[in-house]
Amino acid sequence: MKQKVLFICVHNSARSQMAAALLNHRCGDSFEAESAGLEPGRLNPLAVETLREIGIDISNNQTRAVFDVFKSGKLFAYVITVCDESEAEGCPVFPGVAARLHWSFPDPSKLTGSHEEKLAGTRKIRDQIRDRIEGWCREVCNSGPVS
Repeated sequence: MKQKVLFICVHNSARSQMAAALLNHRCGDSFEAESAGLEPGRLNPLAVETLREIGIDISNNQTRAVFDVFKSGKLFAYVITVCDESEAEGCPVFPGVAARLHWSFPDPSKLTGSHEEKLAGTRKIRDQIRDRIEGWCREVCNSGPVS
């Protein structure tokens, strides 16, 4: 049976969307990942573009509020916040879960510069998230649940 994972960031527009898509892509046989945000915004086109570059399409994803996920009654084995350190205080706490993890990643929506500069920054964040997920998959799939 797949373990359910919820990734949470502030707007559910980039980091949590990328993390859920990458986990489902990398370890979809072991995990079922979803994402949500404290204040859901619009899907970040740079996140869509950088995932498309590696063969993952999230262009039809919708942003969701953490509260709506909570009200649905779903239970998650892991809830992982992906806010950066400066936003960590605003990152929501999700009750009733087995393990809470915090992985800090910069917010792509705060990148500045030209489209190409922002795209390059988003690629870097995507790769940081992918590296973290790949390491976590190896750790969890080889040793069982971690806290």
